[in-house]
Amino acid sequence: MSRTAYLLLVVATLLWAGNMISGKLAIGHISPMMLNLLRWVLAFVLIVAVSLPQLRRDWPLMRRNWALLLGYGMFGYTLFNALLYTAMTMTSGVNGAIEQAIIPMLIFIINYILFRIRATAAQLAGFVLTIAGIAITASHGNPAALLELEVNGGDLMVLAAAAIYAVYTIALRWKPAIGWQSLMAASALGAIVGAVPMLAWEMSRGAAVFPDARGWLLVLYTGLLPSLVSQIFWVKGVEVIGANRAGLFINLIPVFGTILSVVFLGETLSGFHIVALVLVTAGIAIAEKGKPKA
Repeated sequence: MSRTAYLLLVVATLLWAGNMISGKLAIGHISPMMLNLLRWVLAFVLIVAVSLPQLRRDWPLMRRNWALLLGYGMFGYTLFNALLYTAMTMTSGVNGAIEQAIIPMLIFIINYILFRIRATAAQLAGFVLTIAGIAITASHGNPAALLELEVNGGDLMVLAAAAIYAVYTIALRWKPAIGWQSLMAASALGAIVGAVPMLAWEMSRGAAVFPDARGWLLVLYTGLLPSLVSQIFWVKGVEVIGANRAGLFINLIPVFGTILSVVFLGETLSGFHIVALVLVTAGIAIAEKGKPKA
């Protein structure tokens, strides 16, 4: 079971890295809030179309837990992606990818504060490597420069998005006993509810960009893969190995995101990026090796 969970989590993080790159590719072709709404409308229509029997069976539990289920979508899906897509208009794809490596550390901290779930020494060592990788990225290879660092607004948005997704991952422990189709449908509906006012705000500022051909391709990609496949794989992976261990796989987003940024965005791969990637990859390997005994 663990090997299956590992595969699901790896594929989920690969597709999420592609989601971040989509935010960068969308500039000038579809605005962030427009992309955010359309992708979830597509995901909702698709999941409902293939899941009506399951939805009917789960409806009593869904109705009793409607606030929680909509909250999953509004925060874990819409707010996270709204911040991420907006951040990609202000910072680089490589930076955005590597900064998301803070999510596992936040999951451990919140789990300890709320539930006294302790990390092993190996997991703590993985945290240290993750933080080192983030520091190297933020300082462009010169950690001493952190003392004089002017924080980019896009970088702050990525970190805020990371905090939101950490809380969402932990909150999955309270999801009702419904099928994954019902969970996805309810969450996607919540994502739409959260995305509508954000798009209205974007339009009021005259910043909305309706999709062109590339924009619609990005809607198709993000609506099918990061919105549906990744979320399903993530939920099932968390069910099998728990939020603490699953959270460490988010450290793969910097690895995949950096590679995709170089391939699709033509961004420069610097030496400090290589060092940072080695650190975060080593962090996930060490932490998983030292996972708590069952």
